[in-house]
Amino acid sequence: MNCPDESTYGNKADIISTVEFNHTGELLATGDKGGRVVIFQREQESKNQVHRRGEYNVYSTFQSHEPEFDYLKSLEIEEKINKIRWLPQQNAAYFLLSTNDKTVKLWKVSERDKRPEGYNLKDEEGRLRDPATITTLRVPVLRPMDLMVEATPRRVFANAHTYHINSISVNSDYETYMSADDLRINLWNFEITNQSFNIVDIKPANMEELTEVITAAEFHPHHCNTFVYSSSKGTIRLCDMRASALCDRHTKFFEEPEDPSNRSFFSEIISSISDVKFSHSGRYIMTRDYLTVKVWDLNMENRPMETYQVHDYLRSKLCSLYENDCIFDKFECVWNGSDSVIMTGSYNNFFRMFDRNTKRDVTLEASRENSKPRAILKPRKVCVGGKRRKDEISVDSLDFSKKILHTAWHPSENIIAVAATNNLYIFQDKVN
Repeated sequence: MNCPDESTYGNKADIISTVEFNHTGELLATGDKGGRVVIFQREQESKNQVHRRGEYNVYSTFQSHEPEFDYLKSLEIEEKINKIRWLPQQNAAYFLLSTNDKTVKLWKVSERDKRPEGYNLKDEEGRLRDPATITTLRVPVLRPMDLMVEATPRRVFANAHTYHINSISVNSDYETYMSADDLRINLWNFEITNQSFNIVDIKPANMEELTEVITAAEFHPHHCNTFVYSSSKGTIRLCDMRASALCDRHTKFFEEPEDPSNRSFFSEIISSISDVKFSHSGRYIMTRDYLTVKVWDLNMENRPMETYQVHDYLRSKLCSLYENDCIFDKFECVWNGSDSVIMTGSYNNFFRMFDRNTKRDVTLEASRENSKPRAILKPRKVCVGGKRRKDEISVDSLDFSKKILHTAWHPSENIIAVAATNNLYIFQDKVN
């Protein structure tokens, strides 16, 4: 599935900024820099086209956020969708949260295939009729019509964040959710839009003393009182809302001691955590920093259980990556449905998969050449110095403008969605 190539059209608004499957995997939502949400729906399997089961087609497109201007601070608020989170389906309609830098919205996406006809007080065009002309009473009827998918904003949660929102997470009680910015985390009830509870506040009294910011936050998948948040210093804090209303005192603190031999000017920047995700089981936390993905056991705070090198060949290139600002890129990471494989992005449209059981890893490429239907992805290798084999790519020829920051994994099947700038690729396990 491809959109127009950005290098050709140069349309920044089409750059995908978030990707998220719903709880069944039947729907896949993407948000972009232009404030739009595009929802794809999986095709139902047909008897004569069994192999087409994995195809996703556009289901609904709507404008979620518009650009705004904060007149008090003379700041533009861009419309870019930072995160999308689905709510579990309770009825025929779907609900999702989308957020830009300042405002979270709850959207209802529903289908209509019938329309009412035969009103008494209105004519067929919807104009009010003169009551004096109404002599008989009609019973309105529902007539079939072409299927329409409507997206309507049900709640708007605004004016609660001074800084840019980087995360939203739906609680397992499905009554509340949290939104996190650089210095604070707020807890919201879905029914109440005019107030939220501040549950974490790391803002110092004097901003000159600021040493770290919140980079990501997520609720535990099963325990509604527990959540984690990560920081730019490479630490993760687990908090329990039963302990106190303001969770400034963490319950657990996860940090890996730094190896003094690896200390450099860039150490602090590359240790900043860009994403944190609970495993589906709730037993583990996965974190992504610039060069690695780490898996932590909730019962062991002093070091990660597993560390996977995403692109260690870039360690010698940190200076130029700092100069072109790539060192500040925020890569996300995802678990597969059984928590046995993890996936995260890299440069040159590469993405990495690590099998936690076999310890095997693979580098794959999301590119137009590979996007022909049923084409099989070939593993890619990057060589550092020395002789380059025919199928390898040199670290010096990697394209740092092509980066995969956002990926998603189907909750129960081996189907993945990979956002490469403004192209969305959907890959699935080979079907015979």
